Amino acid sequence: MKLSALVVDDEPIARHAIARLLREDAQIELLGECGDGASAVIAIRERSPDLVFLDIQMPAMTGLDVVAAIGAARMPATVFVTAYEQYAVRAFEANAVDYLVKPFSRARFAETLQRAKQRLAAADDGNARILRALQALRQREDYLERLPVRSGEQVSFIAVDDIVWIKASRNTVQVHLADRVHELRETMAWLGERLDPRRFARIHRSAIVNIGRVRTIHPWFNGYHVVTMDTGQQLRMSRYQHQTFLRLATTQREDDRGGE
Repeated sequence: MKLSALVVDDEPIARHAIARLLREDAQIELLGECGDGASAVIAIRERSPDLVFLDIQMPAMTGLDVVAAIGAARMPATVFVTAYEQYAVRAFEANAVDYLVKPFSRARFAETLQRAKQRLAAADDGNARILRALQALRQREDYLERLPVRSGEQVSFIAVDDIVWIKASRNTVQVHLADRVHELRETMAWLGERLDPRRFARIHRSAIVNIGRVRTIHPWFNGYHVVTMDTGQQLRMSRYQHQTFLRLATTQREDDRGGE
């Protein structure tokens, strides 16, 4: 018996990659692809797929919003797809929910698909697990809006929107604003988990940028790119941060269209 599947992801490369792998499986009937949350809700309601590959981070309507619109109790079997391992994977693992972290290998995809098939064959109702995982994710969406910084004996607060970029420096981080730099005794990992991934992106193991303050992205060499901030500062993007590049490029195109 064939299983019907729907792929939902706003990034065409990731969406097409999942669809291509599903087409290679004779047990899967691919119902279609959706590039946004609104069309995903319509497709799920109208076509009732057995299995949905659902991206968590999408503009306007996220994967969490899709589940809320359908209702966790009525969601098909779901494999969540995320580029943000630090705040999603722990929630999925704690509740035994299937997931993929982008970029994923063919072997990892095959493992996840096989597990989803086994649960469907066993009539395993994963809706309660989905609900618990999403509740955990929503609890983690309480991201920092202000950051405490110390100057001598005085502690002041800076709005995260004023941050241009953040640099790792051994056991501290340097928070770069337009006109000054603050040093915090925190790790990059700690700070990265507490900043909204829709507003901040890691472009290098030692650099996080404010997406809204990126001016341009230009290719450099050997797969690297140069990110220019609105202050004129130029930062190198690691060639391994391909998904981050796609997010920044998409944001830049949307900003350009908005200014027309």
